[in-house]
Amino acid sequence: MNATSAEQASPPVTEDALRSVLAGERPPRPGPVSTSLTFGWRALLKIKHVPEQLVDVTMFPIMFTLMFTYLFGGALAGSTQEYLQFLLPGILVQANVMITMNTGITLNTDIQKGVFDRFRSLPVWRPSPLVGALLGDLVRYSIGSAIVITLGLVLGFRPEGGAVGVVLSVALLLVFSFCLSWLWTMLSLILRTPNSVAGVSMMVMFPLTFVSNIFVDPKTMPGWLQAVVEVNPITHLATVVRGLMDGSVPAGEIGWVLVSSVLLVAVFGPITMVLYRNKK
Repeated sequence: MNATSAEQASPPVTEDALRSVLAGERPPRPGPVSTSLTFGWRALLKIKHVPEQLVDVTMFPIMFTLMFTYLFGGALAGSTQEYLQFLLPGILVQANVMITMNTGITLNTDIQKGVFDRFRSLPVWRPSPLVGALLGDLVRYSIGSAIVITLGLVLGFRPEGGAVGVVLSVALLLVFSFCLSWLWTMLSLILRTPNSVAGVSMMVMFPLTFVSNIFVDPKTMPGWLQAVVEVNPITHLATVVRGLMDGSVPAGEIGWVLVSSVLLVAVFGPITMVLYRNKK
């Protein structure tokens, strides 16, 4: 039976039947949590259908860990095993903060396709498409962290802080990465193409990650560069992750990271929402 014959076979909708449907009780409007989780599930489904987008989560951390450990470990620390103990917490930080850039690129792609115009017309909590996308990306950060830690354990990394220290360091990393993602979300609403979002994001993140204590001890740097490294938020984050994995709890540094996380959301969150609401 073709479509034309099916339409001919369907009975006509009467006016009384239509009136009875419209007079029924409407379903309740979904709340902010429900809609945000729904959009978060949409982000996970995109990973399921396009698994290639996990290349930055899987391959890049592996490449960086292997290259820095075996190319520079002997020269920087005397042995690759000793350098691995210093490097791996830093690589964990670098992998997560670099992955956050994908948030802005993905959102900008949706904007260019007109998907977000449809989202804004829905009767849902306005920030839910953005918050849902960020929640979905938390899964990406968790996958990246698991890969780096597993690779490190295979290569010989032994955290003195045990499983508790590793879990706490990853939890703090997820919090910071979620807050940092608001910066890229803002850029996705300002810049016009995904390539421009990627270019600007790299221009910001490369100096932040390399001019830090991720790869080497800042004591070996010139004085003026040490001053720059000390005010870099990535340096404080790497110090906290390294401390938690070593079994120490740098309370002051943890407070510094939490304050910087709150500031990231307080500054870029409202700007992002204004841009999202007024986006043409």
